[in-house]
Amino acid sequence: MATLGTGGTSKLPEGGSAVSAIVATAIVVADMVGVGVFTSLGFQVKDIPSGFAILLLWTVGGIVALCGVFSYSELGAMFPRSSGEYNFLNRAYHPAFGFLAGWVSATVGFAAPVALAAMAFGQYGKSVLPDAPPLALAIGVVWLVSLVQLGGVRHSSTFQLISTVLKVALIVAFLIAGFVIGTPQPVSFTPQFSDFTHVTSAPFAIGLVFVMYSFSGWNAATYIIGEMRTPQQNLPRALLAGTLIVLVLYVALNAVFLYTTPVDKLSGQLDVARISGSHIFGEIGGRIVGAMICIGLVSSISAMMWIGPRVMMTMGEDIPALRVFARKSSNGAPVHAILFQLAVASLMLFTRSFEAVLDFIQFGLLFCSFFTVFGVIKLRITRPELPRPYRAWGYPITPVVFLLVTGFMMYYLLIDRPLQSFLGILIMISGLVIYAIFHKRADISPATASPSRE
Repeated sequence: MATLGTGGTSKLPEGGSAVSAIVATAIVVADMVGVGVFTSLGFQVKDIPSGFAILLLWTVGGIVALCGVFSYSELGAMFPRSSGEYNFLNRAYHPAFGFLAGWVSATVGFAAPVALAAMAFGQYGKSVLPDAPPLALAIGVVWLVSLVQLGGVRHSSTFQLISTVLKVALIVAFLIAGFVIGTPQPVSFTPQFSDFTHVTSAPFAIGLVFVMYSFSGWNAATYIIGEMRTPQQNLPRALLAGTLIVLVLYVALNAVFLYTTPVDKLSGQLDVARISGSHIFGEIGGRIVGAMICIGLVSSISAMMWIGPRVMMTMGEDIPALRVFARKSSNGAPVHAILFQLAVASLMLFTRSFEAVLDFIQFGLLFCSFFTVFGVIKLRITRPELPRPYRAWGYPITPVVFLLVTGFMMYYLLIDRPLQSFLGILIMISGLVIYAIFHKRADISPATASPSRE
């Protein structure tokens, strides 16, 4: 058992099962690879008509994600407790800050992306089952995956590993087919003098914002630290390996899209994967790509239905009013927390409210990530004596790079989507109000004390 000071202990799931580094890596890959990489290119080539600049854009996005990985790995090794930002902000700053992050994640932070991925599954599923209603497919896949999660960590691990390996295998097969049987287009992936203009342009910076959204999920394994074997070693490995795998897949996918499909056919289009698939495989290309994306989305939904409820579970361990969500079944599944996220995601699917919620929470999620990484710097200065089984590679450069890019993304959202950002801030403020109510009733456990007051 890993001792966490006043933060509690990291308990393995009952029955002796624990999450291996390979399964944790699969969670990272599954949570990251959704529909973003299959839809972003059409809007990027509209303003950046350069193969080299596009691939550089995705490479830079991956490097920024890696900068975040190094910082989260240090915090995760220091405080190996499930729940991600709830745990980290709690320990680096104040329990109120941790509760704010946990409130956003536990209520809508995972339920909304689950609903979006499920609806995308329903839409792409029409290419395989034309007569099936998209909403029925969406509800069905969420409930099916939730049943697997209710079966416990052992079943969740097996399902996650198989679905993610299948997902990666299909993407690799698509890449090989594209480069082997696709018709080469006149696109250059080597740097040209004109590329300097594209790389230093405003569209490149704005494109990076949306690329970073596609890379979101690199921190997925931090939500299940308490269920991992030797998390001080395996968490950094899982985050690093998962992010590197996705970086390679993303760059390769965009390369094959550009290699097989005329740029003018991609420009301004949303379903670039289907368009590219039709150029590679002919008329059946759309169906092949649709099936590939559907299978991939199952693993994404599975990852989010696994890690999301762990936030509410950990909050339930600290807050008596939420204690019901901390209860686990005999196989280690936090049943009530899983059912809560399932209910919220299902409600969003029926009301189609997830699209609006996704707009509202983007600023809050970036805000929490920003201060989590800043917490590494803060603790290095204020608590240098704390044990650090893993120290962030490239410190302080890597956290500063992440902070600069994330700060730019928050600035962009405030300027481009002021109303949505304001509503996101209100969601966070509501979390602080609820924390104050719990605190006034003495419903906050000492387990949430931050290290600065230990």
